[in-house]
Parts: sequence; structure tokens; C-alpha cells
Amino acid sequence: MQLIRNLSAYFSDKASRTIVTSVTIGLKYTAVTTDDGGIGLAWTDPASLGCGKSQDYRDFEGLPATELLDLLQSSVPLHRSMALALVNALNYHEACGYPDDTGDGGWMDSFAIGPETRVAMVGFFRPLMKKFKARGAVVEVLDDTQGVGDRPSFLQKLDGWAEVLLLTSTSILNQSTEELLAHLAPSVTKVIMLGPSTPVVPEALAHLPVSILAGTVPVDHAAVVRAVRHGQGTPVIHRFSRKVCALCRS
Repeated sequence: MQLIRNLSAYFSDKASRTIVTSVTIGLKYTAVTTDDGGIGLAWTDPASLGCGKSQDYRDFEGLPATELLDLLQSSVPLHRSMALALVNALNYHEACGYPDDTGDGGWMDSFAIGPETRVAMVGFFRPLMKKFKARGAVVEVLDDTQGVGDRPSFLQKLDGWAEVLLLTSTSILNQSTEELLAHLAPSVTKVIMLGPSTPVVPEALAHLPVSILAGTVPVDHAAVVRAVRHGQGTPVIHRFSRKVCALCRS
């Protein structure tokens, strides 16, 4: 994936000057903190939660961040979750500088979502579904983890049917981001990538047709790590965080 290579290259130098201070793996999310005050999140793939092999274990705490960053390209899902959480920790101070996401109405209005707008959603965001229905939009959903949607039919609708695409940032972890975006009709579909896993790094996604990056910046670090440790998901994490957004292209 070019995106993975871009993220690795973008943070390579900073990772060499940064130490991993903690890695917390929860049922829903993984959190990584760094010695410069950074903290980042990434979705924990349920496939990672089975019994692992003892030889796979490695303690990254106290090591240079480059050791963990290298695992972005690992074939092991849990390794990729830890590495993407590290990316968001390395980007923490830059992400703090982006404006608050003023609510779903902000980007929904900018995308002109209204009656009969055709929306494709990768990742079933239940609260957003209610808002789309309230606006009269027509929504197609694909979520392999929850068993929602027919993949071949959905991919066909990306090519010319969809006016807006909501893309979960967990697509980075299952390495499907670029595959999914390759099905889009050029210059037809507006794309937002969203979720706590989102790396708010427009430079790394410049090769992709993504308009907006909507990510999560923890504010109360201890509370966020505790929520992760207690197996909590996005609603609880957002109590102790800011939602931020970055414009990639108009």
C-alpha cells in the first residue's frame, strides 16, 4: 500500500527521536503514548484477540519508536494496530492544531447531503445512519466485520452511483483503503475518512481522492487510556477527546 509507505516515510525521522512509553491493547482500541507527550489510537482487529504465540511477544515500551513504526507493514493485524496508534501518537501535536470538527452537519452541509443524495458507507456508523435518513439520503453500507452489505454489489455502486463515500479508517488496518478508492469514478465522489484510527496527515494521503480527514485527538490522556483498557469504544473515548478535521482537497 502506497499509503502505508507514505506514513512510514513521513514519520521515520521523528520516530528515530522518540521513545514509546506505553502500549495499551483493549477490546475495541489500542493506545500508544510517547515520551514527547503524544498519544494515538487505532482500532483493535478482533482477529488479534485470540491466543497468540509466545514467540510473537515483544515489549516496545522504552524502545525507539522506529521499532514499532516498522510494523505498519506487518502481516500480523495486532502489529498493524499498534503501529497505526503510534503514527497517531507521533502526529499528536500536529493534529492538535487542526480545527474542531463542528459536528456532522458541517461536512454533511459541505457535501450537500440532502434528499436522494447517494451515500456509500464503508463501516457501519449507526449514529450517522440516523442523520442520513433524517436528511433523506439513500445509503448503501459495507461492513465486513459486522456482516453488513454485499461486497461485489457495493463495489459496483462506487463506480458512478455514489456521490459521497464515508470510509472508515480501519480500512488502513485491513489494507483495503486503496483497493476501495480505486473503484471510484474519477471526480464524481466526495470522500471523507473518519474514525479514531484516522491519521490526520493530509500529506500522506495526497495521492488519494480523499477530501476530508476526520480524526480524534485525546484531551484527557489518562481517561482515554483507561477507557481503552476497560474495553470501551468510540462513544466513551470521545467524552475525553476532541474530534478534529483537515481539508485535503476541495
